[in-house]
Amino acid sequence: MLLKLSSQMEIICNQNEFNYAIQLVSKAVASRPTHPILANLLLTADQGTNKISLTGFDLNLGIQTSFDATVKKSGSITIPSKLLSEIVNKLPSETPVSINVDEISDNISIKSDRGSFNLKGIPSEDYPNLPFVESGTSLSIDPSSFLKALKLTIFASSSDDSKQLLTGVNFTFNLKYLESAATDGHRLAVVLVDNNENIEDKEDNLSVTIPTKSLREIEKLVSLSSSENSIKLFYDKGQLVFISSNQIITTRTLEGSYPNYSQLIPDTFSKLFTFNTKKIIEALERIAVLADQQSSVVKIKLGEKDLALISADAQDIGSANELVPVSFDFDQFDIAFNVRYLLEGLKVISSENVIFKCNLSTTPAVIVPDDDINSFTYLVMPVQVRS
Repeated sequence: MLLKLSSQMEIICNQNEFNYAIQLVSKAVASRPTHPILANLLLTADQGTNKISLTGFDLNLGIQTSFDATVKKSGSITIPSKLLSEIVNKLPSETPVSINVDEISDNISIKSDRGSFNLKGIPSEDYPNLPFVESGTSLSIDPSSFLKALKLTIFASSSDDSKQLLTGVNFTFNLKYLESAATDGHRLAVVLVDNNENIEDKEDNLSVTIPTKSLREIEKLVSLSSSENSIKLFYDKGQLVFISSNQIITTRTLEGSYPNYSQLIPDTFSKLFTFNTKKIIEALERIAVLADQQSSVVKIKLGEKDLALISADAQDIGSANELVPVSFDFDQFDIAFNVRYLLEGLKVISSENVIFKCNLSTTPAVIVPDDDINSFTYLVMPVQVRS
């Protein structure tokens, strides 16, 4: 009878780099896994390149990253994500961490200069493969353009899972520009940014809706890329893959046709009024202290020349009001909004002044920066209040 020799995977890595990689990929580990292995991270060591690869995958979002290490013997294993994260995070910073894996018993030994831990893994053969796109559309993304488009729209996406298509941001990639849009049914944010991307496909446009959860992780990946290095994106049959120098993120897109949001934006407006961006934000934040006590409704009353009265009433609690400088050229106008919707839109605008564009107190209002009125549009539905 032949005895099966024990096969040992051996690696030594830096605690900080290992910990960073674990924190990064663990965002893609399922909180309620449908299979035990989905609660694990896949660790792969390559002796030829002296690199360690870590992967997390919940069947919708996948994150893979790699970093340098000393690999004495190649191999792979899956390790419980939560335990591994807590152990490595508490090891002394910047110290060497050695990992030995018996690939016969799947026992994992993690050692530092202070002590050791022994864990039970699951064979890597059972771990699902990341869905790499080999055909379809490929393009290069300018990191700064993508981050700008993301920042100006992601806050307006819905957190209501029953509105699944609205729980993401819609991106349209074009040869000349990148357009992104997000709405939760109460407000809509749309931005158009120039992009030097290169679409290596016969189609002129690629339009996809990416889940907000995935975008939070994609944002981190893109943020780490220098402006000189573009991000590669591949899309095919509902699957997106983002690739940078040492990271890969895969995500399923949200299915269905995104609402035709351009038809929601009025073509003309009868009332335009302009605020200093910083002053209106500060005033709204003060008034919000009372508004948030009850309905989150804030009223804007235009009547006195060059001044707007911002107010909020919280029944049986109190009220607040403040005068804010404003520029307008009509008689008077009253309108009310959810103060949080207003503030979230105003805070992503970098221009010195903002223009509010309205028709009636019951129809959508649009807020735009005064220095680039065609690039960013924020539409907000007003709130009906009793006078």
